[in-house]
Amino acid sequence: MSVPGRIEPGEAVQRAQAGDAEAWGEIYRQCAPAIFRFCRRALPTREDAEDATTEIFMKVREKIGQYDPSRSFSAWLYKVSANHCWDMLRRRKGRQDKETEDVAELPLAHPAPGQLERLIARITSEEVRGALGRLPARARMALVLRYYSEMDYDEIAEALGVPRGYVGVVLLRARQELRQALERPGALAAGGTR
Repeated sequence: MSVPGRIEPGEAVQRAQAGDAEAWGEIYRQCAPAIFRFCRRALPTREDAEDATTEIFMKVREKIGQYDPSRSFSAWLYKVSANHCWDMLRRRKGRQDKETEDVAELPLAHPAPGQLERLIARITSEEVRGALGRLPARARMALVLRYYSEMDYDEIAEALGVPRGYVGVVLLRARQELRQALERPGALAAGGTR
């Protein structure tokens, strides 16, 4: 299965690192649509996603010297993107407060991933986006990183700034909350029923 948005512009990156301005245009044309889709899933509004995409590519241009060509450019780009989106979400005080609300009371039981996938398959992407938008920031980012960008636990831990061992718990709770939001639209937005 191919990973959505995993594009390796290879030679254009090398030229960009050497200062070739045209290479930036190539990188942007190849990667911006996938990064916008990533941001659209991670952030609450289209406008946020548009702003984030622009800001991410400005950061990438500034930090291209830090990119290690022995690693996947796409993985590095998604890491920069995830960190940027995560920072944007953390700055939203209302979201931050909701994130920590009743964490101790969240059940650890969750549906099997197959059950969640069947539920998602029955509904539209608009409904999924709406349900993701009602999740706490950390839960939304964890799900987007894992299931859209297909990052592994180490990459997710680094992007979210949590210990690797905590990623499984975050994903477990996030899947439970997403299932709840998909089954009862508005449940999380109205404070949830736990």
